[in-house]
Amino acid sequence: MKPRDVQVFPITSQITVLRSRTWDRLKFEIEYGLQRGTTANSYLIRADKTALFDPPGESFTEIFLEALQKRFDPKTIDYVILGHVNPNRCITLKALLKIAPQITFICSNPAAINLKNIFLEPEFNIQQFNVKVVKGEEILDLGQGHQLEFIPTPNPRFPGQMCTYDAKSKILFTDKLFGAHVCGDQVLDEGWKVYEEDRRYYFDCIMAPYAKQITTALEKLRDKPANIYATGHGPLVRYALTELTAAYQTWTSTQKSQELSVAIIYASAYGNTAILGQAIAQGIIKAGVGVESINAETAEPEEIKAAIQKSAGFIFGSPTLGGHAPTQIQTALGITLANADKTKIAGVFGSYGWSGEAIDLLETKFRDAGYRFGFETIRIKFKPTDVILKTCEEAGTDFAQAVKKATKSRQPKPSASESESARTEQALGRIIGSLCVVTCKQGDLNGAMLADWVSQATFTPPGLTIAVAKERAIESLLHNGNQFVLNILQEGNHLGLMKQFLKPFAPGEDRFAGVATEDAENGSPILKDALAYVECSVGDRMECGDHWVVYAVAQKGKVLHEGVTAVHHRKSGSHY
Repeated sequence: MKPRDVQVFPITSQITVLRSRTWDRLKFEIEYGLQRGTTANSYLIRADKTALFDPPGESFTEIFLEALQKRFDPKTIDYVILGHVNPNRCITLKALLKIAPQITFICSNPAAINLKNIFLEPEFNIQQFNVKVVKGEEILDLGQGHQLEFIPTPNPRFPGQMCTYDAKSKILFTDKLFGAHVCGDQVLDEGWKVYEEDRRYYFDCIMAPYAKQITTALEKLRDKPANIYATGHGPLVRYALTELTAAYQTWTSTQKSQELSVAIIYASAYGNTAILGQAIAQGIIKAGVGVESINAETAEPEEIKAAIQKSAGFIFGSPTLGGHAPTQIQTALGITLANADKTKIAGVFGSYGWSGEAIDLLETKFRDAGYRFGFETIRIKFKPTDVILKTCEEAGTDFAQAVKKATKSRQPKPSASESESARTEQALGRIIGSLCVVTCKQGDLNGAMLADWVSQATFTPPGLTIAVAKERAIESLLHNGNQFVLNILQEGNHLGLMKQFLKPFAPGEDRFAGVATEDAENGSPILKDALAYVECSVGDRMECGDHWVVYAVAQKGKVLHEGVTAVHHRKSGSHY
């Protein structure tokens, strides 16, 4: 594994990017799930005045400041422009203030409030610092033609987020927008199609729950003729400007147009509850249900009321502070109990340090009011792990399925008369496939699913395709480069395995309990009672309606027993 470093690259004669890089995954958060490393991009404009954009978080503090001091004099920096503020980034800001106390921070008002609150905490203990608050769209003149325009682009997760546009270079500094968590030597996005999956995954994890706010942000940025999107993470966007902007517009429109939606209302003292909510949202979105995430700490009561009234279900997330839920959560609770009818599905989650009274309070209030729950209440102590986040994602998918089932039960039943559509479904159902079980393991995570939409696809290299429903828990473990085993079931000896992997699993439940397995060379489970197995590596994915078609290369395999392949006969092409 390569060590962490800082790549310094001149974008123009006066603008430099400092890319703090790691090929490791930084921390347990769902947006890092592809495990392809990341870059934290900072930028320096040196004109009559000097501005530094978005110093990285604590993981890079030491190497970033070393690289900065080696090439530039920090005492010449006039401004530090912050696209968003969080405690992790403030570790670096504190260290920067020690060597450059003259700097003035420039950020939005919510970010300035957050900055002051963090700096005044005992572990920071910073009493004196300079901050300029951006109100609306303001201009900062650095001289030599570099006029910076600040554009607030807030959303519930990053209420202080803003973008910055430099008219001279036509560079748009986008902070969280248009990024990707991927690490490499490439600074710009030549051959940008190789980043499509990374950018889509990043959007689905971070942006999709805030589609309404992202749409507003895109509208604000529409009139800024950019040559480069200077992103906060991943390669800078130059060659895919048109395509990526159009993709964001399509993805946000798709998310907003979902027939059903769920409101996730949360507060987060240290960020852990927000991370849990993000994982739950990801599971809901995978299942084809829209999400509106609302940060109760910044939302207006009318916004919460409107979201509750239009949603088919709601989920509350809360930390516990001094044995209680934050005041904003208690306010949102009152609004919800007064406006949500009892047909809506409810859910509760939260993180805590020493106690979890807020979580118990929310659960009790909703159960006493007669709401049905879409998943078992999630209580997490301290920081979530990969396994916990996967459990939250699965809980979100279960919640979405409960919402869809409840909505469908209230709709009138269709006519029993045979239609052209029904005849087509019957014909499509006559396509048969081999009964298989896909198994995989990544670190502490494992997954399995019964599959019969499997077909050999290529001879050279030997390859196959598998159709995976977007809402399947295993889907997030089948991205490019991931390993799995295709276990082919044996006719006459398949019913036990079929029943095992056909049954619904609770979030986090062990799929392999009571099943005879051994580890393949790629680490995934081989089912000993299968007819044969093939070890595979995902080579590509294609989005097809409500499924992903996964293309995989067969690396090795073996026939375990004599016999013939079990097949699945269906009567309809509208369900499995």
